[in-house]
Amino acid sequence: MNAKNRIVPVIASIAIQLCLGIAYLWSIFQTGVAESIFNGDNAAASLTFSLLLFTLTIGSVLGGKMAAKYSTRAIVILGGVIISAGFFLASFVTANIPWLLWLTYGLMGGVGMGFTYSTTIACAQKWYPDKKGLVTGLVVAALGFGGVVFTPIIEQLIRHFGGPTLGEPSTFRVLSAVFLVVCTVGGLFLKNPPADFFAAGSAAQQAAAQQQKESLGPKQVLKTGRFYLVAVTMMVACMGGLMMIGFAKPIAVAKGLAETATIGVLVISMCNSLGRLLWGMISDRLGRLTTMLVLLTGSAICSLLVNMANGYLIYVLIGCIGFFYGGFLSNFPALTADLFGPKHMATNYGMVLMGFGTGAVIASYIAGYYKNLASQDISLMFPAFIIAAACAGLGLVLMLVLRAGIKRQA
Repeated sequence: MNAKNRIVPVIASIAIQLCLGIAYLWSIFQTGVAESIFNGDNAAASLTFSLLLFTLTIGSVLGGKMAAKYSTRAIVILGGVIISAGFFLASFVTANIPWLLWLTYGLMGGVGMGFTYSTTIACAQKWYPDKKGLVTGLVVAALGFGGVVFTPIIEQLIRHFGGPTLGEPSTFRVLSAVFLVVCTVGGLFLKNPPADFFAAGSAAQQAAAQQQKESLGPKQVLKTGRFYLVAVTMMVACMGGLMMIGFAKPIAVAKGLAETATIGVLVISMCNSLGRLLWGMISDRLGRLTTMLVLLTGSAICSLLVNMANGYLIYVLIGCIGFFYGGFLSNFPALTADLFGPKHMATNYGMVLMGFGTGAVIASYIAGYYKNLASQDISLMFPAFIIAAACAGLGLVLMLVLRAGIKRQA
């Protein structure tokens, strides 16, 4: 594949990430699954989604290592098979064996998603190392945009198959087929560039080639203080977004917007996608760390305002939280490549995602716990978003420490 055709793996990565966006639409399944499988326990039901996000991190580390040993193409296709099998098996879960949903949709779905997620991002970055923010933003924006594309489709499928509490199993089977087809076909077009691809390119591309040679391996990365600052920041930064992604629809219903509650899912999906794209582009100009400080500040403020929003204003807050959350997910991969180099990016970013996975489990439990308390009064869920705001504040401090350390070493 030559320079003229390097857009091909990027397009394939975008198609695959668009499909992966389906797994992020847990908010649509939350209420029906909680009632039909977990006897109304929102915390237990939402654990399915948090397990998917946590095991995504494990899958990213394993997938990155395997892609380096075998090929990006093979690992992405394998990931599609695993997530497809997970959704298919999830369709047979009943209230008699609720834990099986954690293993299928959660564990299998997360590992399969991990195999494809960071591997496709790393592949796209390697073809455009001089435009990491833009390309990363494009690829991960597709995952967010997948929510926009598939939300009305999934809603219609659930209604077609019997409505909430009845239509989810058959919907899982349809989505299983989508994963299998898209990841297999898209994976066939993925390939890393040859080692000397940018040797005679522009100054920026040659600098990227040099950075490739100076990249740190996973063992070296684990010995740096920067890694832990980045991983912990990712853990705390995404709290507000993760809480809202899992509970956008239930929160809108509780605010008296039951007839239009699906708008909440669409809004957070669209803003999440837009945030991934725009903040990725902005970070190429503004700088990754400065962009991160802006994102953390905005996320903290919006999380504090959730309980104050009434009526359709809640959709504005949902959108803003999704917009900042999307920015995190385009900036952390690019920041990881900036700090540790592109050669082992898939594995290194998988390790950073361990922070994200831990935060996902914590955020999901906190949000589910307070949502149970708030079944009659949504204001009782407010402490969950105070916690999210405090976590964003902690992330702000950690990024300032990282920036100060980089300036001292410059």
